[in-house]
Amino acid sequence: MNKPDVALDNCDEVYDFYLRHQQNRLAAKSAYGLLALKFRPRVTYADGAKEQVRALVRSDSRLVLAVNHLTQSDPYTVAAAAWASELRPAIGRTRVLAKDELFLEPKRRERVDLMGGIPVFRGKNHGMRAVNAAGQRMMDVCAERMCRGDDLAIFPEGTCNEEDPTRLQKIGSGIGHIMSRAVKLGVRPVLVYMGLSYGPEPGKVSRASVYLDTPVVEIPEKPADIARLVAEGLQGAVDGAVARY
Repeated sequence: MNKPDVALDNCDEVYDFYLRHQQNRLAAKSAYGLLALKFRPRVTYADGAKEQVRALVRSDSRLVLAVNHLTQSDPYTVAAAAWASELRPAIGRTRVLAKDELFLEPKRRERVDLMGGIPVFRGKNHGMRAVNAAGQRMMDVCAERMCRGDDLAIFPEGTCNEEDPTRLQKIGSGIGHIMSRAVKLGVRPVLVYMGLSYGPEPGKVSRASVYLDTPVVEIPEKPADIARLVAEGLQGAVDGAVARY
């Protein structure tokens, strides 16, 4: 399958490709395992959450992993934490939303594709009006991938938090629209909050504190209500990660 250039004016072809693309699951597991050895995250759980996440993964429930965003290395921390946690069986069938510039350099794109990346064209880079159609298509692709059996990982803040790593930035409505569209396709996604903390030195990403909060099974219908739920729940996960650093 030929890879199209990841460019906004080529977004239809780009999303046709990522609707079909399948990562090498064995290679993905190997890569995640190596990242776990390198970054050595410390994963903790809310009371009962470890058993709940394990049961959800084993029952093949569709998961939406919402993660706070602190540094450019966060995707590697999340991958390492997935390997070190009850999420390990989901490696190789989890899509990860990633900004489009990560797909420009060929070697980096290979790594992002291996991790299950789906490109996002951001309004802050291209202008809100210019990215509207691409954003709609991206959300449709995410919902369809979930319908086909994939999980999804999202940094719903949309950009790195350079102000206060203990407090979430504004959560956009994108995660709500994706989950709402998945429901319309017959999927009942479960929210899993993953909080990250690198302590007082955000640039030092090894030995991160990673906190998995109680999964949320009952999801509101409206995208805006889902986004508000995520904002509240993910802040709780961040608080858990900070407290356990």
